[in-house]
Amino acid sequence: MKQHSIVLFILLILISCNMPGKAPDKTDTANGGNPLLEESTLPYQTIPFDKIKESDFEPAFEMGMRQEMEEVDSIVNNPAAPTFENTLVALERSGRLLDRTNAAFNALTSANTNDHLQQIQEAMAPRLSAHSDSVFMNARLYEKVAAIYKQLNKLPLDPESKRLVEYYHQKFVMNGAALPDSGKTQLKKLNEEEATLSTKFSNQLLAAAKAGALVVDSREELAGLPDAEIQAAGEAAKRNNQEGKYQIALINTTQQPALQSLSNRATRQRLFEASWTRAEKGDSNDTRKNILRIAAIRKEKARILGFPDYAAWKLQDQMAKTPEAVNAFLSRLIPVALAKAAAEAEDIKAVKTGEKDTAALAPYDWDFYSEKVRKAKYDLDESAVKPYFVLDSVLKNGVFYAATQLYGITFKERKDLPVYQEDVKVYEVFDKDGTPMALFYCDYFKRDNKNGGAWMDNFVTQSRLFHTKPVIVNVCNFAKPVQGQPALLSFDDVTTMFHEFGHALHGLFASQTYPSLSGTSVSRDFVEMPSQFNEHWALDSTVLKNYARNYKTGETIPQALVDKIRSAATFNQGYAMTELLAAAKLDMQWHLLSSGDSAVTDVDRFEQEALRKNGIYVSYVPPRYRSSYFLHIWANGYSAGYYAYSWAEMLDHDAYAWFKENGGLKRENGQRFRDMVLSKGNSEDLAAMYKAFRGKDPSITPLLENRGLVPGK
Repeated sequence: MKQHSIVLFILLILISCNMPGKAPDKTDTANGGNPLLEESTLPYQTIPFDKIKESDFEPAFEMGMRQEMEEVDSIVNNPAAPTFENTLVALERSGRLLDRTNAAFNALTSANTNDHLQQIQEAMAPRLSAHSDSVFMNARLYEKVAAIYKQLNKLPLDPESKRLVEYYHQKFVMNGAALPDSGKTQLKKLNEEEATLSTKFSNQLLAAAKAGALVVDSREELAGLPDAEIQAAGEAAKRNNQEGKYQIALINTTQQPALQSLSNRATRQRLFEASWTRAEKGDSNDTRKNILRIAAIRKEKARILGFPDYAAWKLQDQMAKTPEAVNAFLSRLIPVALAKAAAEAEDIKAVKTGEKDTAALAPYDWDFYSEKVRKAKYDLDESAVKPYFVLDSVLKNGVFYAATQLYGITFKERKDLPVYQEDVKVYEVFDKDGTPMALFYCDYFKRDNKNGGAWMDNFVTQSRLFHTKPVIVNVCNFAKPVQGQPALLSFDDVTTMFHEFGHALHGLFASQTYPSLSGTSVSRDFVEMPSQFNEHWALDSTVLKNYARNYKTGETIPQALVDKIRSAATFNQGYAMTELLAAAKLDMQWHLLSSGDSAVTDVDRFEQEALRKNGIYVSYVPPRYRSSYFLHIWANGYSAGYYAYSWAEMLDHDAYAWFKENGGLKRENGQRFRDMVLSKGNSEDLAAMYKAFRGKDPSITPLLENRGLVPGK
């Protein structure tokens, strides 16, 4: 049984457990029955998207909550003494219908939503929160869990089962099960309100990004963009009833890809400001009032739960454990990142001066001029690279090929399974011995009704308890080409594909009994490790030359161009790390607010003061996300957790160092990593598990070296 939420977990990962339970009641619908009420008969029990109607969700949620409460009541009212089987395994078996409904609903509301689905989402959020609280604040249920936990060292349980006891005990305590009734009542109200506001934030942000797209009147204003991108911008405007104009959609981050190419400074400024202010227009999509209330709710929740601030409460079950540990880690990175960014700024200013550009360096100048610096320093032109990175080849001959070389798995496209949108493709995954092991869905192109960013999710979670195999999806937001043209990727896009498939591998190789511990159900500051580790294979010489072929000539990417890409690998990393750390610090400052602090009333002022206080405010290096569009922390489960990307990066570079020490892309190396890391899920202590693989505690040095942040290098 999992804590249910209809809010999407983006780079990560809302695990939907598919577990057997009581046979559901039948509900007549126009198609002869609500398909959500029955276990799927499709291969791997995957979601029957072609049969589900929007009207099916609310009754399925209703019945799912009712059914799960009956299952919980059965556990609570069992007169027998609490045991691992009759309490914790029973909890794992509960909630099958609700989990199945969540999986289908999250797939649509995150990647193919509409007004009606968003209305259902906002209506159900507080009810699902209240339902979860009714489980995890149930005093009698907690008594049973606590009784088992007290006997843990005496029980004849295998290591994974012991881990499940620890997991549930901590989950109940963190959710307020040990509070007095008055505290539970307060906490339940706050949880419901927060769930409502987080869902509203997500929907506001999606609408704000769509409304904030930059529209220009002429091709001249888009000078510098490749012809194909200008053509796509014209078609985007036409689709939105702006015939004769050009539209550039916003992605989720502060900086926008087109800023690298646009030579018209006024257009760059307009695009940057459209991004910067997307959710601060004073209209119904302005998120700031919502943010202030969410922050206040979290501060009050921490007080009720007996913690000085929300971060202290939230970090208990993470690898870092405490805000002090997070801040100490970030403090090791900030000075070197700032120093490198300052040096990069001097290079950019020199180019600006050489071009008689006397304007002060602004954030919307950085990508444009840094690209010129890259061309001058490394003779590397992004437009010369893209023809070698065709999406289909990157997927099949790069991402899949690397997985085959390392882990022995193979892939075969399936066109007989239903999908939720026509661009989605499905592949069956086979293990090294040819055994069918999973389904993999991929949805790569941007749509107005899709959340920003990129993520992995489970449609079905692996579990030996229920004999389920994983069904996994990767979702991205790459620009869709005009009809007849290939989808060409930047190298950043290529890296994103490898990254998200690293999450997929973590889910594909799951080998747990209990779904609550399966695959990617790990702490935030570990879950990004397998995904970031997988990025390294994008530049492996064997893998790169297998997928990087010019779409016009078929020529393999020349070694001279590969060398340029490698040489430029640490280029602009001061900037990249600074914008990332600024966002991480901003997240921490929002969640270090204590009950003794005065109420925050101005989001923008708080943001600036937070960055200045932490010594990471740089006028031309904006945070990767501003507070008003920081989806990770207000709706996607990364509250007090955005540091996790950097923490996991330390682990991934350290793990890759082991591979380099042991021969790199070798089948035996991949098998060891699969066996000791990717297949473990949350069945062991994560720090101990990583140390067993590496042979020592992780070092931060490989991260600094790979980012080019080691002084003098």
